[in-house]
Amino acid sequence: MNLPNRLTLARIGLTGVFVAAMLLPREGAVMAHFPYGKTLALAVFVLAALTDWLDGWLARRDKLVTNFGALLDPVADKVLTTAAFICFIEQQNYKGQALVQGWMVLIIVARDFLVTGLRLVAGTKQLVLHAEQLGKHKTISQMTTIIIVLVGLAARDDWALWGTNFDINFSRLVFGMMLVTVVLTVWSGFGYFWRNREIFNDG
Repeated sequence: MNLPNRLTLARIGLTGVFVAAMLLPREGAVMAHFPYGKTLALAVFVLAALTDWLDGWLARRDKLVTNFGALLDPVADKVLTTAAFICFIEQQNYKGQALVQGWMVLIIVARDFLVTGLRLVAGTKQLVLHAEQLGKHKTISQMTTIIIVLVGLAARDDWALWGTNFDINFSRLVFGMMLVTVVLTVWSGFGYFWRNREIFNDG
């Protein structure tokens, strides 16, 4: 197995560490040795995101692109981002409610599954569907939102740098950013299916 594919597999492994850091209780036997769970989650997510860039760069530079890597890389990306959004449902806003609402996550996850399914159908017809510009904007929006949420959670839960006003403003910021992300997700998904609708037309 070449290095880019190992990095992709490492990203899936890092996702497990990320989830543990986000969700293990502060008073548990494991996290008691490292109480700054959100800070750890932020560092792990950034590291995992860097492996996403690095494995693609290495594969192109050294001509190590493989079918296995082409299949696994987008799956690893979706596992990482989906895990982050699901973990955010478990976090609380200033009202004690879910920081990120479940319906938002459902739309994001459903879109990613549907696009993956479309690409699989295209593959059976010897077609390759490349990422589009709007889809790249969607990905940037998702990654930016996740990192900002993690920074805010680390500041609020681990370092207690701000008080109640920060919590209120942070919760509202997260809601607004998630709305933008959901809109971009739906828009890019609809456009992707519309432009490739002939794939479902057998004649």
